[in-house]
Amino acid sequence: MTRNEKSIPVIIVGGGQAGLSMSWYLCHEKVEHIVFEASTACHSWDDERWDNFCLVTPNWQCALPGHPYTGKDPHGFMVKQEIIDYVKGFVDSFSPPLREHTPVTSITRHENGGYRVIANDEVWHARHVVIASGAYHDAVIPGYASAIDPSILQVHSQDYRNAAQLPEGSVLVVGSGQSGAQIVEDLFIEKRKVHLCVGSAPRVSRFYRGRDVVDWLADMHFYDLTVDNHPLRDGARDKTNHYVTGRNGGHDLDLRLFAREGVGLHGTLETIRDDVAHFLPDLSENLDDADKTNADIKHSIDAYIAREGISAPTEAPYAPVWTPEARNTPLDLKAAGITSIVWCIGFRPNYRWIDVPVFNGAGKPLWNRGVTNAPGFYFLGLPWLHTWGSGRFSGISRDAAWLASQITGHDVAVA
Repeated sequence: MTRNEKSIPVIIVGGGQAGLSMSWYLCHEKVEHIVFEASTACHSWDDERWDNFCLVTPNWQCALPGHPYTGKDPHGFMVKQEIIDYVKGFVDSFSPPLREHTPVTSITRHENGGYRVIANDEVWHARHVVIASGAYHDAVIPGYASAIDPSILQVHSQDYRNAAQLPEGSVLVVGSGQSGAQIVEDLFIEKRKVHLCVGSAPRVSRFYRGRDVVDWLADMHFYDLTVDNHPLRDGARDKTNHYVTGRNGGHDLDLRLFAREGVGLHGTLETIRDDVAHFLPDLSENLDDADKTNADIKHSIDAYIAREGISAPTEAPYAPVWTPEARNTPLDLKAAGITSIVWCIGFRPNYRWIDVPVFNGAGKPLWNRGVTNAPGFYFLGLPWLHTWGSGRFSGISRDAAWLASQITGHDVAVA
């Protein structure tokens, strides 16, 4: 270590809810550490969400360590500003050693053990490094997008704010995961004509047999399901989240209902060539598969209710309210009056700044409960880090406590 190099036992990269949860445990264990955040602690909630964004999980699942939800609506859904206030309240509750506006640009192994971390041109040495910067780094926009007529505005979901941001005219939304389905509803409420390219994302009902589906699944310990016990094993990490919404108290997002009310549904977008969108012939299949996933979840709840002898109201099976026509017709963007495209096809992780052998050939990190094969190097806050709940407010605390136990060498109780 050179004279200009600073040393500290633990460095946490990322000051969102995951990195802050890690810091909370280390503070309580009196482990010296620092949290580097490239922007601000709440920037992703403030800068990368649309105006009407709200949680799709009920407020009672907001359980950061030592900072449970204490509001008056545990079964409601926090809107954007409430989420920001909740996370800021968590920061204020324990004053973490947080360095905002301090991007980490390089991590390498140190010749004397541990890791060499460059942050804002400062050089640090740490025995332990926790990467809590998430997995949603580079917005995915296909290469052919550059050939689309520049008069058609293109934005990624992270840059969408509201309908007024887009020029007058119809909107093409590409991708039907959580963001795509909710943005379609946001535009539809504002009386915009919308076309949606429907992918393979599954759906789930908001309520079933008298309760929020999340409540049922929590009682059934679904969120405690570990990736090792999932039928898909590591493949679970590549699955798209179910689309549903917490808007206005929460309700289903039924794409068939959207179609019946005027939204144009199309299959998976294959390409856009000469300003004509071409789709795969999979619309019916994608809608049917999403409905089947929803039905399977309901069946599992039915079985649980019967097994436990729970008294709950019955509910009729879902009946499709709209069925697509068999033909697979391309969409001429100009003829359809489309003046903007919202890309909702996700993100790619970007860990190119990490020169530590903890990645597979595709550049994805490898871990077991966040612990990598590189001694003292960890990941936190990723979907399915250990359980289905790992990527939620409800599961971060347990994962952070586990990593804190790896750092301290003794069991750390989950707060």
